[in-house]
Amino acid sequence: MSSLFGATHRTFQDRFDTRRLADTLEGGFIADELSEQDQAFVESRDMFWLSTVDENGSPTVSYKGGDPGFVKVIDNKTLAFPSYNGNGTFYSMGNISGTGKVGLLFMDFEKPIRLRIQGTATVSADDPLMSTFKEAQLVARVTVTHAYPNCPRYIHRMSKVSPSRYVPRENVETPLAGWKRIDIIQDALPAEDQGRADKEGGQITVEDWFGKAAEGDPEA
Repeated sequence: MSSLFGATHRTFQDRFDTRRLADTLEGGFIADELSEQDQAFVESRDMFWLSTVDENGSPTVSYKGGDPGFVKVIDNKTLAFPSYNGNGTFYSMGNISGTGKVGLLFMDFEKPIRLRIQGTATVSADDPLMSTFKEAQLVARVTVTHAYPNCPRYIHRMSKVSPSRYVPRENVETPLAGWKRIDIIQDALPAEDQGRADKEGGQITVEDWFGKAAEGDPEA
């Protein structure tokens, strides 16, 4: 009996005559833990995509970025990553707290390589790893249930232009997010960000910020 495929998957597999292929992939390529190669790949990545599900069953996908190593492999069944300062909605972290269901996609666009991980997760502000992630607000821990590579057939080959200036780094002051300089949101910012815009480049209009973002300005 499959631990991954249900009746709806089987319907399509039977329609397109891929049930045997799906079973072969599950039996030979889909693992319930991270291999040493998987672990090295995860810790070499500077970004991944995180899928979560809210308490009503609605899914979302969020991009997570940092410097290589910001996702830490604890062991072959567990990994952890920080939740940095964001837009204040805590949508992904709230979903994890609500349902615990996650999917992670790690990519290397130059090779190209991709690794999919599914599992259950928890989130905490008291995790022992909090002190190892500069400016982390929370730490999420993922227990791996499925890990498997995907073929690179449809991956467009791309190269990294530059790292984000906003990633928290040791011995470097993290600048205020560009959108937090928008004039109409100043009163809504958390206390720690109140007044920072005036000290770090001044306030801007929402049109100014969208213009910077559209042009690819690294300060957006």
